[in-house]
Amino acid sequence: MIEWLSGFWHSLTLNQVLLGVGLFLLSLTISFAAIVIVLVNIPANYFSTHYQQDFLPNSRWIVRWGAVILKNILGVFLVILGLILSLPGVPGQGLLTILLGLILIDIPGKRPFEARIIKRPAILSAANRLRSRFNKGPLLVD
Repeated sequence: MIEWLSGFWHSLTLNQVLLGVGLFLLSLTISFAAIVIVLVNIPANYFSTHYQQDFLPNSRWIVRWGAVILKNILGVFLVILGLILSLPGVPGQGLLTILLGLILIDIPGKRPFEARIIKRPAILSAANRLRSRFNKGPLLVD
């Protein structure tokens, strides 16, 4: 095992390392941008039990379904990215990225899991600080 690891490190080229770093930075940038866009644009009462969602209510069905499919694909990508960012030693906002992905995915039973994540004091305060920078009210959590 140690031999393999040693061989692996010695076989890396500068281009491979730069590609890995570039992909990491790209995914981190996409994650942060998505977090900002979604957390700033969701209604303050999104995490309330009384919130009713209607996605693109006045759109044609083809536009609506296409947007729903793309939204779910992005959500799955962000959940996977959030899981990776949650690993020890990997820098990034793992839980916020998972929360963002869950917000985008249309699956039954996701609301209690979202609420459990957003109710964490560090997550809620970070989300509300971000919203205040864009002159949005704080998130209301039941």
